[in-house]
Amino acid sequence: MNAFMFQTNTACYDPHVGVPQIRTCKSMRELKQVHAFFVKTARTHDTTIAKEILRLSATSDFRDIGYALSVFDQMPVRNCFAWNTVIRALAETQDRLLDAFLVFCQMVTEATVEPNRFTFPSVLKACAVMARLEEGKQVHGLVLKFGLVGDEFVVTNLLRMYVMCGSMEDAHVLFYRNVEGVEDVRRLVREERRGEFNVVLCNVMVDGYVRVGNLKAARELFDRMAQRSVVSWNVMISGYAQNGFYREAIEVFRRMTQMGDMSPNRVTLVSVLPAISRLGALELGKWVHLYAEKNKIRIDDVLGSALVDMYSKCGSIEKAILVFEKLPQNNVITWNVVISGLAMHGKANDVFNYLSRMEKCGISPSDVTYIAILSACSHAGLVDKGRSFFNDMVNRVGLEPKIEHYGCMVDLLGRAGYLEEAEQLILNMPMKPDDVIWKALLGACKMHKNIEIGTRVAEVLMQLAPHDSGAYVALSNMYASTGDWGGVAEVRLMMKDMDIRKDPGCSWIEIDGVTHEFLVEDDSHPRAKDIHSKLKEISNKLNLEGHMPDTTQVLLKMDEKNKEIVLHYHSEKIAVAFGLISTPPKTSLCVVKNLRICEDCHSSMKLISKIYERKIVIRDRKRFHHFEHGSCSCMDYW
Repeated sequence: MNAFMFQTNTACYDPHVGVPQIRTCKSMRELKQVHAFFVKTARTHDTTIAKEILRLSATSDFRDIGYALSVFDQMPVRNCFAWNTVIRALAETQDRLLDAFLVFCQMVTEATVEPNRFTFPSVLKACAVMARLEEGKQVHGLVLKFGLVGDEFVVTNLLRMYVMCGSMEDAHVLFYRNVEGVEDVRRLVREERRGEFNVVLCNVMVDGYVRVGNLKAARELFDRMAQRSVVSWNVMISGYAQNGFYREAIEVFRRMTQMGDMSPNRVTLVSVLPAISRLGALELGKWVHLYAEKNKIRIDDVLGSALVDMYSKCGSIEKAILVFEKLPQNNVITWNVVISGLAMHGKANDVFNYLSRMEKCGISPSDVTYIAILSACSHAGLVDKGRSFFNDMVNRVGLEPKIEHYGCMVDLLGRAGYLEEAEQLILNMPMKPDDVIWKALLGACKMHKNIEIGTRVAEVLMQLAPHDSGAYVALSNMYASTGDWGGVAEVRLMMKDMDIRKDPGCSWIEIDGVTHEFLVEDDSHPRAKDIHSKLKEISNKLNLEGHMPDTTQVLLKMDEKNKEIVLHYHSEKIAVAFGLISTPPKTSLCVVKNLRICEDCHSSMKLISKIYERKIVIRDRKRFHHFEHGSCSCMDYW
């Protein structure tokens, strides 16, 4: 302490010596000591020293914005640097964004200095994050007034402000104004002299189109770019993935890796992994993991969690656990990902063990943790344990249940046959139930063939989401299961009148890194003849094993023979048949399905796994089923 004060003593008389001394401060405590000494020795009037104290207190890693503002207020002369520093600090503080704009207004109206090219980016950032379009337009007017409309740094931030405020028309006008009169974007992106600036502008515009959901415009601009940065690729990949265009996200990623002039970075991998997860493209996911390791891309909490999620959703929970065990385990998000993966695979006991480990590490479970735990209880039929965990979440941990937690409880109770209790839980919730929670109960009513409650629930859903096919299809199926074809006809007529279409069953399987998609009764695949031959072989072998097709699953008015044919061509069976003819014997197969697997397909898959000595993993809309040696991991409770 004495040595520190001695150095400060000797430095204070010369500001050019004092500034390096200020820069050695590693905390606000040290900075305040130095500042106090300069106040005591009346040296704070020195502009060089004052601005350096302001800079550290406002923008350093140990910043204290309140202290910075007090330093700023006490400055006898505030130059442009001082104003810019405070505006920037406020713009980078989430709860002080409006203050950044207000200080800027004060600068423009009261100060003797004019804003410069470093002032506007900060205030525009504040307007962008707050989505304050009108204020942003006012700032744009001042950009024109002060002659900075040609500054690339200012223009980029101005364009980003319009994009983040969702004003793509204004963004479009500004975009084309700043390409020196070139109106054809194909010429714009090929212009050499301002290539880097053009790439940045194009990236902002592509991001803007993605934000408003105009993926077509985003892709058109992206494809016309002669030069692209890694940001260009990342924006396009994440845009597709976040909007549900998973195949397109993977296609852009493959194109990026194949062109060879731009290497994927950590953000690229984090962006593409959710798309890989959704399609169950395990081989591509493995490639991404290997790429990260080979290229020394640090597998931190974010990338590591994305890899754990990918392996879980692609059917390899064992690999997911291996990745998790190598990660730092001080982050609740990482724990949630592995616990959710285990729940999805129906490993309830492992879920409970990992929860115990998590709490022993000092990590408190979050609301997401409890969604996974309750989901695990639901998949395993552990009603009492689910109730216990729900109460534990509220009474011990102190978390307020969200609608997702109530949804898990409704699913848990409904699957177990407690339909009345599930309905009462919905009606007595502290929040308004949404269509998701009613669908959970409707699915349970269909499972247990409870027409009375099912009809009530379907009517509620038709009011909540009148154009969603789910309620109509479920109600129609319940009528069909009881032979009420009049009720079926009435529901279908209603769907026809409202132009409501049922989502077709669809399954995906990845073979040699390529994802193949199959619909119900699909014969569009290049190997359709071979697939149909294999399906016939499977059907014959199932018959020899004594399998009787469960035609009650075909909720159409037709004879038994035709019902058997319909069952024969369910999408997951087609995908498995293709897998059998495309891979060596005893190779595991993994199929992703968009709907819940039906009872006939479930019983068939158990026998197919035994007959062909294959492990077959199917991820349906709710969970994973691991078929092996004639049985399923769900123990026939799903």
